[in-house]
Amino acid sequence: EVDDKEQTAEEWEEEEEEAEPELGDGGDGGGIVLNNVPWGEQALEIAREVFSQFGDDLELFAFKTTSHGYIYSRIDKLSNKYGCPSMEEIEGYSQEYKKRLDEAGALGKIPKNLALEVSSPGAERLLKVPDDLSRFEDLPMRVNYIEDGATASQEKTGVFFLDSVETDSGTCIWKLADVKENRDPQSKGRGLSRKQKDWRLKLPYGNCRMVTLYLNY
Repeated sequence: EVDDKEQTAEEWEEEEEEAEPELGDGGDGGGIVLNNVPWGEQALEIAREVFSQFGDDLELFAFKTTSHGYIYSRIDKLSNKYGCPSMEEIEGYSQEYKKRLDEAGALGKIPKNLALEVSSPGAERLLKVPDDLSRFEDLPMRVNYIEDGATASQEKTGVFFLDSVETDSGTCIWKLADVKENRDPQSKGRGLSRKQKDWRLKLPYGNCRMVTLYLNY
């Protein structure tokens, strides 16, 4: 992380505001949120120019600017199993982006001394259904879902692997992941039963309310 103001961790957290993540929120949900700040487009353009120097493997996952002079940028590494760039890649991007921001600030194109935080998407990233599913099909995912005919208050949560996606019908089929949460507590560490292995859950895209990576296995 690079921060050219002297904020404490608490101030960063307060600035980000604790809100339920959603797709396109500029944070865990990815996307671009400029919050109507007058210098936001310029800062985003500079960020994209810097990305062009790092090849096709790094991509801007999320970008957010705030009226208090903060820039939050999250970098996705397409070739990494979890989408996480190395610390060296984050630092390299941060330094180059900071340099370019300072240059633009000196020319009066954007405010000086903008605060910059660069990070990876992290395990909390929200996955787009169905677009992101095939990319992470080798990893278990935590799925918040509603079964057909159920109401929003009957939302369920499960830890699944993607079995398949049926694009014609707009549905995805899930199977139980062999993780502690799905095992019988009385099984003394044994894996899933045959019945559990054969179980499938078919859901329309819209019934998958929230999908994230599950890394506790």
